[in-house]
Amino acid sequence: MTEPLLEVKDLVVEYPVKGYRRKPFRALKGVSLDVQPGECVGLVGESGSGKTTLGRAVLGLAPVTGGEVRFKGRDIGHLSRGQRRGLASEIQVVFQDPYSSLNPSLTIEQSLTEPLRVRKVAAVEASKRVRALLDQVGLPTGAAQRLPREFSGGQRQRIAIARALALSPDLIVCDEPVSALDLSTQARVLELFKEIQESTGVAYLFVSHDLAVVRHLSHRVAVMYQGEIVEFGDGDKVTSDPEHPYTQRLLLAAPVADPDRQEQRRADRHRLLAAQTQLEEQTRVA
Repeated sequence: MTEPLLEVKDLVVEYPVKGYRRKPFRALKGVSLDVQPGECVGLVGESGSGKTTLGRAVLGLAPVTGGEVRFKGRDIGHLSRGQRRGLASEIQVVFQDPYSSLNPSLTIEQSLTEPLRVRKVAAVEASKRVRALLDQVGLPTGAAQRLPREFSGGQRQRIAIARALALSPDLIVCDEPVSALDLSTQARVLELFKEIQESTGVAYLFVSHDLAVVRHLSHRVAVMYQGEIVEFGDGDKVTSDPEHPYTQRLLLAAPVADPDRQEQRRADRHRLLAAQTQLEEQTRVA
């Protein structure tokens, strides 16, 4: 492998807790992973596992208490907001909610040209770039003059993806980008992510709570549980034949159409949960 595009080493993120002498809440407990150029790494876990916190730490939106976040060999975990502005053309983000991530008072063209204006791209060139971006995400060029409220959730997420691509970044942090969409729209947007990666070589850190979502997109998958990565490896292996009991539970949580199989999966999931709870209790006592 080449030098990682993104390397997270022993990352710790803590948040202060109100109250006299109360210990801070440790959201990440020494997390390590890497993303290679042009690779998609899926980051999976239930709510509260720390996966979104990890993505926010990469973006400079969560405080780095310990460890390192390195991008192209440079430690970016402790940069000030002003210092991070220079990274905007290299690291971008697609947020979860396509309804709140776009300014409702700006036309699509205004939203897409905003990052280009910051980079002092000429108006004529910016307009050409907007048309190219809309075409890239499968929207007509006439969409440029419309407002976000005129689009469906899936279309808005395509616009958010176009905005993230405006400055041709090397890495996009995708924070649950399809969880607010219906299943058919999810499939189309995931296919768009895949096509974009194949055509541009952009890398993704793809955050999701659903193993099925990352299965078709991720080259490698990291599974988070209670602020730690409990399994990290080949995407096909982790999502079809996981080793860690928690990953097995996540896989069994995915619904299937057969009622008998679904009932068996539910029983297997409860058995794994009971075994893991017992193991954690024994560890605390020891």
